Amino acid sequence: QVQLVESGGGLVQPGGSLRLSCVASGSVFSGALMSWYRQPPGKQRELVARISTSGSTRYWDLATGRFTISRDNDKKTVYLQMNNLKPEDTAVYYCNLFLGVNYWGKGTQVTVSA
Repeated sequence: QVQLVESGGGLVQPGGSLRLSCVASGSVFSGALMSWYRQPPGKQRELVARISTSGSTRYWDLATGRFTISRDNDKKTVYLQMNNLKPEDTAVYYCNLFLGVNYWGKGTQVTVSA
């Protein structure tokens, strides 16, 4: 059984930064593709960034240049460093682990507002 627990969300002013963390239980983390998604209010869930088992990263347009995904396999943790946050980044951010099956965390709220 894999469980994912996100943390690090909160209220931040435009231009500010946050670092999200997602800790995984179980023994599958190092072999899994890890991703961060987000779901803005009233909108569909969307992919933000992805990191492979080897550390290769991919960013979707909304994150390019502002967000950085990383992972620590020893700590079974994936991070999302978010800089220069904008009001449109307001969303619930979800951690995803994929290893043939998708696993999701419950999400952490990020609110960007003055």
